[in-house]
Amino acid sequence: MRFEDLYKELADKKYYVFSCEDLCAFFPAQKKASFKQHLYRWKQNGMVSSLKRNLYELTFPKAYDLSDMFLANKIYAPSYVSLETALSHYGLIPEVSMAVTSITAKATRRFKNNHGLFIYRSVQEKAFCGYTIENHNGFDVLIAEAEKALVDHIYFKTLRNNKLDIEALRLDKKKMAGLNRKKLDTYGRIYGIHMKGILHDYL
Repeated sequence: MRFEDLYKELADKKYYVFSCEDLCAFFPAQKKASFKQHLYRWKQNGMVSSLKRNLYELTFPKAYDLSDMFLANKIYAPSYVSLETALSHYGLIPEVSMAVTSITAKATRRFKNNHGLFIYRSVQEKAFCGYTIENHNGFDVLIAEAEKALVDHIYFKTLRNNKLDIEALRLDKKKMAGLNRKKLDTYGRIYGIHMKGILHDYL
């Protein structure tokens, strides 16, 4: 199979991140073993790049402007961006997260590739909620609502009876004032967290 044929099919569909199974679906006449050989060669030649085992992105003739948040959704699904990355995205904390942090109902995982580090924290199914869809450069990204990102963050900060230093989070008081208190309470109850007590100086 020619790379040009692959590129045209994927680019036309804006399918810049794909697996070997995706290729088999797009080109049913080709065998999976053949695709594996092609992908190995294309990777060696810099035409595709590996995001993790059996997940690739097109990098030739150029690297596409895919946001790290979009890639985070694709690398380990189902998941949504949350915690430090989402809090920084909403301006609730001043720091920019060095890793892309996400929530999943699957097992905790970490992946490292050319884009950086992607961290996934595990929650129960009932807590896998409170996310929305944002458009990033034409691609849909699942990301926690600001309120859920904050509750997720506080949950993991207080997990295993760790004492929370709320001042150390350096939350922006103006941004905090715009949060929906009802949502904070609702998401907090899922984890058994009394948000009003924790955030009384901010709400």
